Amino acid sequence: MTEFTDLGLSPTTLQAVADTGYTTATPIQAQAIPVALAGQDVLGIAQTGTGKTAAFTLPLIDKLQSGRAKARMPRALVIAPTRELADQVASSFEKYAKGTKLSWALLIGGVSFGDQEKKLDRGVDVLIATPGRLLDHFERGKLLMTGVQFLVVDEADRMLDMGFIPDIERIFKMTPPKKQTLFFSATMPPEITRLTKQFLKDPVRIEVAKPATTNANITQLLVKVPSSDPKAKRLALRALVEKANIETGIVFCNRKTEVDIVAKSLKVHGFDAAPIHGDLDQSQRTKTLADFRSGALKILVASDVAARGLDIPAVSHVFNYDVPHHADDYVHRIGRTGRAGRTGVTYMLVTPADDKGFDKVIKLIGMTPDEEKLELDYSNAVTVKREGDRDRKRGARDRDKDRDRSERPGGRGRNRGRASEEAAAETPAEAEVVETPEAAPVEERPARERKPRREREPRPTAPASTIEAAERPARPERTERAERPERAERQDRPERPERPVRGVQPIRDRDDDDRRVVGFGNDVPAFLARPPRGK
Repeated sequence: MTEFTDLGLSPTTLQAVADTGYTTATPIQAQAIPVALAGQDVLGIAQTGTGKTAAFTLPLIDKLQSGRAKARMPRALVIAPTRELADQVASSFEKYAKGTKLSWALLIGGVSFGDQEKKLDRGVDVLIATPGRLLDHFERGKLLMTGVQFLVVDEADRMLDMGFIPDIERIFKMTPPKKQTLFFSATMPPEITRLTKQFLKDPVRIEVAKPATTNANITQLLVKVPSSDPKAKRLALRALVEKANIETGIVFCNRKTEVDIVAKSLKVHGFDAAPIHGDLDQSQRTKTLADFRSGALKILVASDVAARGLDIPAVSHVFNYDVPHHADDYVHRIGRTGRAGRTGVTYMLVTPADDKGFDKVIKLIGMTPDEEKLELDYSNAVTVKREGDRDRKRGARDRDKDRDRSERPGGRGRNRGRASEEAAAETPAEAEVVETPEAAPVEERPARERKPRREREPRPTAPASTIEAAERPARPERTERAERPERAERQDRPERPERPVRGVQPIRDRDDDDRRVVGFGNDVPAFLARPPRGK
């Protein structure tokens, strides 16, 4: 076991570490801290929960104590894939740098630009940011990268999964070539290997655990659900949560919509649960995570946004409600428990539709978890589809059309969509099968006597033309107009001779010397007049 006092850290930093209660360094810390203090690039490969944050935070604090930051020119830059992980790194800096005069700023989405720009204008030593918000400040002209001496990339393989590699390449190119780079990743896909070869200079490779291996302190259990129906899965999850002695637990789902549904289901059945995923407001995400860390919240239902990097030591149980799409995510999910030498228990719900994803997980971890059997009656939690159901439902909808809306329970329409299914699933288990009371007999009303129709008088059978003529008002007779005198004068006028076409001379006798040019009459210009023949 390596003590922090043997790593070459300054007395101020050692005092800050001692105040947190840690005395022994983890393997990644024991190997990475001396290399970082020596000024060499580090390529750290370690699974989550091994203390990577302190492995780069402590040497940065030691090396940045001398010097002073300039406005909009940070001296150290830390890039994290998610807001939660960036906030956690900022908390580590605040904890370990309390005995120094170093300043830091957190640039993440969901927070106003104004407050962040004020800190940048004053000057910060350490800048902790997500790639998107960092580039936004740079493009606004509020940030300069020319003063960066240390660059840290945390959870690089997660950056790859989230599509941030082009942004990381751009950030590398915006920073000075002469800088120290600390690069950490749980796995080394080919794209990450290419990135390290391009931007790291003779890095010291530190690999403290085999990639994609699970912690030996974690007990992994398997729960087989006979149906892929979401109701059956939620029933099995509630049974597991009730059975386990949970201090704090995390439930992982593949989709954000499923996170909300599962959290609502647990809450309705009396469990203290809350959702967290990328579509929630940042203030709500921060509050939920703070409540979970403090113990005020018992169960956190999360998407994979919270699967990596979150340092919550007291997590006792992890539930994989969905088999992850990528087998690597299984390792990171269950890595939320069994941290810092503690033990943990994980469950994975597997349905018949999960065979393909489950096989990938088994192949990756190299073992098959022990099966945990639940004695549950899934008949009331499974929607059974039979032949003719569609026709019966269609007939029921047609009958509903003829009823008055006020007679329907709740006055709901027929197109309730998925929300109605979810609402039915979120009721307590004993209330999921509801007996419908028989409809009260309808009293027969006596038929009303209809009055005989009054016979209408026959309409006149006169021709339509006669009727119209009778109804149409009389018009005054037209009087013939008197003949206009000018029309009579026009008739007495002699016919005009036809005018020859302009530009064409009429055919005359050749001996006729009185030639004219058509269009000028007798007033022919001198330059157009021809001399008579023979003259």
